[in-house]
Amino acid sequence: MKRGRTGLKPKCQIFPVHEERAKRQKRRASSFALNPAEDWGNLPHHIVLQIFQHLSLVDRARASSVCRHWNDIFHTPDLWRRFEFELNQPATSYLRSTHPDLIQQIIKKHAQHLQYVSFKVDSCTESAEAACDILSQLVNCTIKTLGLISTARPSFMDVSQAHFVSALTVVFVNSKSLSSIKIDDTPVDDPSLKVLVANNSDTLKLLKMSSCPHVSPAGILCVADQCHGLRELALNYHLLSDELLLALSSEKHVHLEHLRIDVVSENPGQTHFHTIKRSSWEALVRHSPKVNIVMYFFLYEEEFEPFFCEETPVTHLYFGRSVSKEMLGRVGLNCPRLVELVVCANGLEPLDEELIRIAERCKGLTAIGLGECEVTCSGFVEFVKMCGGRLTQLSIMEEVLIPDSSYNIEQIHSEVSKHLGRMWFPDMMPTW
Repeated sequence: MKRGRTGLKPKCQIFPVHEERAKRQKRRASSFALNPAEDWGNLPHHIVLQIFQHLSLVDRARASSVCRHWNDIFHTPDLWRRFEFELNQPATSYLRSTHPDLIQQIIKKHAQHLQYVSFKVDSCTESAEAACDILSQLVNCTIKTLGLISTARPSFMDVSQAHFVSALTVVFVNSKSLSSIKIDDTPVDDPSLKVLVANNSDTLKLLKMSSCPHVSPAGILCVADQCHGLRELALNYHLLSDELLLALSSEKHVHLEHLRIDVVSENPGQTHFHTIKRSSWEALVRHSPKVNIVMYFFLYEEEFEPFFCEETPVTHLYFGRSVSKEMLGRVGLNCPRLVELVVCANGLEPLDEELIRIAERCKGLTAIGLGECEVTCSGFVEFVKMCGGRLTQLSIMEEVLIPDSSYNIEQIHSEVSKHLGRMWFPDMMPTW
C-alpha cells in the first residue's frame, strides 16, 4: 500500500449530516432575526395598543417616538379615556408632576376623549389653582367620573371660591353624563350642585363630598330629590337630615348601597349635633335593606350625647378618638345591624360587659379592632366564643389584654384560635 492511502474517506465526507443540519439551523436563525425598522414598526395595532396601556405616561410618550405607526397609536382615543393629572410644586414636593407641555397637548388633542379624570394635587395653593385652570378648559368633554384629590392638606380650600366653582361648573355643564364625583375638601357650594343636578341628574350614581363647608342641607337635599339613580353618598353629619333620608327612601329612588357619614368636631363644646329620628332611619332601611351605613367619629367624649340613644341602623363604626364605656354600651343596645367596629382608644376601665353585649345583640358582627383599650383575657375569650367563626377580622393589640386568674397572654391565643376555627395571635407593637 502506498503511503498516505489508508482507505479512509475525507473528513468532509465523514460528517455530511452534521454539516447539513448546521446550515439549516443557520438559515432558520437568520429568518427569525428581527429587523427593528420592519418588524417592530409593523406590529399589529391592537398589540401595540395593549402594550401602551401597561406603560406609564412617560414611557408611552418615549415609545411613541419609535416610528410614525406607534405615534399614531399614541393618539388613539382609547388611551386617553382615563387620565390622572398630577400637579405638584417641585420646591415643596418630591412627587412627580405632569409636564405642562403634555397638559396642553392633552387639552388640545384629547379633551374630547377624556372620560375618567382625576386631579392629584399637593399642599400648595398653586397646584390647586392649576387644576382649576385645566378644569375650566375642558369644554369639549364627556367626562363620566371626576376626582379631586389632595395628597396632603386640602389645598383646594385655599383657592378662590369663585375660581373653583366657575371651573367645576364648566365640567358640570359640558359633560352631561357624570356618574361619579369625588370632591371632598373643596369649596363647592349649593348653586354649583344645582348646576350638577340640572345637567347630570339621570346619570349620577356616586357623590363623595365630605368636608365641604359651603354646602347646606338644602343643597344636598336638592341632589337627593333629583338624582334618583344615586347609589353611594358620602357627606358630613351636619348635612344629614330627616328630609334627606326620606328623599333617599322615596319610591322613585333606586336602592342606596353605601352611605358614609363623617362626624367631626375640631373645637370641643362649640359644635352642636342634631338628632336624626328613628323613623327616618327605618324608612331608609325599609327601602334599601342592604345599605351599608358607615360612620366615622372624631369627637370628644362630651359630644357623643345625641348619638345612639335610639336604634340606629349603622353597619360600620369607627371611633377615631377616645370613646366612653357608656357610648359603647349604647352601641351594643341600639346598633343591631353592626358589621364592623373599630375603637382607637378608651379609658382604663375594662370593656368586658360592653363587648359581650355587642356580641350578643349584633348578630352580624364580623370585624373588630381595639387600640388603646383594656379587656380582661376571660372577657375577651367569652366575646370570641359568642361570636365564633363569623369574626373574619380580629385585630387586638397585645397590650389591650389583661391577664387574669383564667388566662394569661401565652394561653389566650390557643383558646381564641379554638373558638375562631383558625390560628390567631394578638397584634404586637413594633419595637423599632
